[in-house]
Amino acid sequence: MAHKVAVLALDGVIAFELGIPARIFESARDSAGVPHYQVATCTLDGRPVDTSTDFRIAVDHGPELLEWADTVVVPASKDPGPMQVDARLTPELGAALARIRPGTRLVSICTGSFVLAAAGLLDGRPATTHWRYTERFAALFPAVRLDPDVLFTDDGDVLTSGGVAAGVDLCLHIVRRDHGSAVANTVARHCLVPPWREGGQKQYVELPRPSAEPGSGTAAVRAWALEHLAEPLSLRQLADWAGMSVRTFTRRFREETGASPGQWLTVQRTERARQLLERTDLTIDQVARESGFGTAASLRLQLRGRLDVAPSAYRRTFRTGERAG
Repeated sequence: MAHKVAVLALDGVIAFELGIPARIFESARDSAGVPHYQVATCTLDGRPVDTSTDFRIAVDHGPELLEWADTVVVPASKDPGPMQVDARLTPELGAALARIRPGTRLVSICTGSFVLAAAGLLDGRPATTHWRYTERFAALFPAVRLDPDVLFTDDGDVLTSGGVAAGVDLCLHIVRRDHGSAVANTVARHCLVPPWREGGQKQYVELPRPSAEPGSGTAAVRAWALEHLAEPLSLRQLADWAGMSVRTFTRRFREETGASPGQWLTVQRTERARQLLERTDLTIDQVARESGFGTAASLRLQLRGRLDVAPSAYRRTFRTGERAG
């Protein structure tokens, strides 16, 4: 049975972002050509809405569609509304979101994250938004673990993307997560986009080497660490690179990422191992070394703990048929 995706178009919806879910998800099919997803669009009252450009869109559904969906996507809107002014929803929007069934996967594209945040759905979770609005977002929603440097975040049942084309990266990531790299790569080829972007897979944008002055933050040392995951990285080494004491660095790091340096490194090394298992023919021992886990036993322990799967099983699942694509 196809996974049901509802796209909520608010007044002033940005046309490009509105079209991303249908274009990506409807291109995902099994080997017999059967669609993996069914995508439908709704508005708050079932009536046409203005877009960010010179046309309106008419839809066949109102907010009742949100009750039907397995995944709800909220793309960006040109009209910020009260979400971007005083962190609140309109009564109409609040009532519509209340119709979403528990357990439904929630996705925002670009500033659609303001909607999820204003509804309290991002509290305590990692999230991102368009880089131009990150300061405003952080001020309005301090309970959200905002990461302004990533293309998208994935917290299981809640996913958010950065601005504009990062919505494509996120939707491809969802297809890859749901159906593996073979399907996602086929979708990417069909849509003439890369199946992943290196900057996004590294999670953090390239930043200049930080100043040694206090207050310079930990973003750049994180970017540097991502380039050196295969090496032993001690807390002292990272703190020295950032020009901070270990105590200050640890505090600043946790404030900015919501995790300790050790926890963050483990997550990034796990992601690197997943990439290598999906995209290379390296042996499990080589993947362990390249991702910084050192030994195959350590790699197996981490993947079992985080993904509940062994490295060899993960590779079989996500590389099946990829060469033939």
